[in-house]
Amino acid sequence: MKIVITLIITSLIFLSMDSCAQVNKTVDPQKIDAYKARFGRTKPVVAVVALNEGTELVDFMIPFGILGRSGTSEVVSVSVRPGNVSMSPLSFELHNSISEFDKLYPEGADYIIVPNVKNTEDKDLVDWVASQGKKGGTVVSICLGAMVVANTGLMNGRRATSYFPNYEQRVRLYPEVKWERNIRYVSDGKIVSSAGISASIPVSIALVEAIAGYQKAYSLALELGVTDWTSQHNSEIFVNFEGRGLFNSSSGKKESTGLLVRKGDDEIGIAIAADALRMTGKTSIKILSETDEPVTLANGIKILPDKVGDKNQLTRILPPFSGEKSATIIDRTLDDIAQRYGTEYAYAVGHIFEYPGFTKYKTSK
Repeated sequence: MKIVITLIITSLIFLSMDSCAQVNKTVDPQKIDAYKARFGRTKPVVAVVALNEGTELVDFMIPFGILGRSGTSEVVSVSVRPGNVSMSPLSFELHNSISEFDKLYPEGADYIIVPNVKNTEDKDLVDWVASQGKKGGTVVSICLGAMVVANTGLMNGRRATSYFPNYEQRVRLYPEVKWERNIRYVSDGKIVSSAGISASIPVSIALVEAIAGYQKAYSLALELGVTDWTSQHNSEIFVNFEGRGLFNSSSGKKESTGLLVRKGDDEIGIAIAADALRMTGKTSIKILSETDEPVTLANGIKILPDKVGDKNQLTRILPPFSGEKSATIIDRTLDDIAQRYGTEYAYAVGHIFEYPGFTKYKTSK
């Protein structure tokens, strides 16, 4: 009997040590402050905002999709003005305009996520983000969305980061912000900011952890195919961009790639594949559906299909993204680009994505 009890106690000790080891994997000085409920809400309201004239597709869709999939929040897609939103190369119908959102949520959002947009000085966007921050919401910038937030003044005196290429520019334009480099995301009170494009994945999971705790974030990360969401990062490996000339010299007839979409499909996978393929400069992207009507994706956003006269004229048609772990679609798409257009294109696109795994496509010269 004593032997059995001893074995049980020993097992429990090892299980406890293993559990602690798992938790310690994500202990991070950038840990986002835990969510505190406001206004009697059972879930935080998360507003992901887009500029109608142009918004970076992955910057928007990854946080929107991850927070939506988590089930921890009421996630609302918000356009600056009424009407469709262009997220090159795709178009979408969002839930609300900012004026509609303000009527529905006069107290403001708990989290406001700001992706990179075509015009980071758009007055309506800057003013709205500023007003949300003043209402007590946590403002989260993705990539060059940091420029929008910096224009509000909310970052002054705060630590922040952004996309690797514009470090000198933002230091010059916004000297009151404490800009950091070599970091995936920065959390400073009510201001959270991430590095470029693919950094939207770890910062989004970190937000889930802040809202619902480590175990929820951990299970979600496994579901997405993410092994780590700490802020650890080496942006120095991205500084010397060798792909710009490659894209500029890209010539010849473009291919045309069709992406099949169905109701309930994963917006994260669609966004990653479409954006990465577009960046090669080697193919156009067409969204295909059974009808010409907008298609509602997994978390309620509507994608607008392209009108394609003869689908047989397309170079190829990719199947829907279903049953795959969303984050792994980055590797799958880069592998596809390497096989179809050459490893130098996969390397360059991964570089633009500020994706740490891009180095595997580096070829010796």
